Amino acid sequence: MKSQGQGVLREDWLRFTNGPIGRAFIAVFYFVTDTVTVAELEARKLQHDPTEILTRAVQPALWLLIFGEVLAQIRAIPSGPLPYIDFMTPGILAQSVLFIAIFFGIAVIWERDLGILQKMLASPASRNSLVLGKALSASERGLSQAVIIYILALLIGVHINWTFLAVGGVVLVVVLGSALFSTFSLIIACIVRTRERFMGVGQLLTMPLFFASNAIYPISIMPSWLRAVASVNPLTYEVDALRSLMVTGGGPVYGIGIDILVLLASTALLVAIAAKLYPRVV
Repeated sequence: MKSQGQGVLREDWLRFTNGPIGRAFIAVFYFVTDTVTVAELEARKLQHDPTEILTRAVQPALWLLIFGEVLAQIRAIPSGPLPYIDFMTPGILAQSVLFIAIFFGIAVIWERDLGILQKMLASPASRNSLVLGKALSASERGLSQAVIIYILALLIGVHINWTFLAVGGVVLVVVLGSALFSTFSLIIACIVRTRERFMGVGQLLTMPLFFASNAIYPISIMPSWLRAVASVNPLTYEVDALRSLMVTGGGPVYGIGIDILVLLASTALLVAIAAKLYPRVV
């Protein structure tokens, strides 16, 4: 009876896997498994070099503790109902995520030079899972920076929103922002293909992305041309969502739903482009 029951189960499973729903289920299962595996491999690099977290924290600390405190004293930038340091803190978190993610692609060039990338491309894993796995691994670094910035914000008296939904929303936005800009970085690496060119392009892009956003000043005081640029800058929507969720009294300009939708759509588009270009790195 036992063998008959096992035989029936095997037949049912074979019928399921041979059907369209079963094939789709298996494809999704392998895609998720491959993505998580790539992300976990990237996370091990961070575990072997935890000092990277501290060195990456220096720049946002300087922005908050020096630049932010000085501008908060002189009240040079209107920040609406929020104290300026509260207004600026979500922008510095987004900046930190951007600066980490935008140089993420250089690791792919290193992997190519070491022969690791060729082995990954020869594996059965799809290009989309390889790209998405790397994008998710960048979010681990972004979340570590979020923890540090939350600690700094507490020390300087920022009014943090500690509700469960708010903190969970910040985590989601940081993950999406890290994935978006790390995938953008991967596309740059696929195009330029050398470390020297990549560093030049990365440095060229970071400051325009940062200053053409609402990270350190509101959109309302921008000239019309800069406001148009900010409206198509994904960092603007990341900051808008973070400001709404992270600090007490922060309100969205576009709406949190719109912010997250823009980040999701931009990330999906960039992952698809990066998956097509990924073999070109070799």
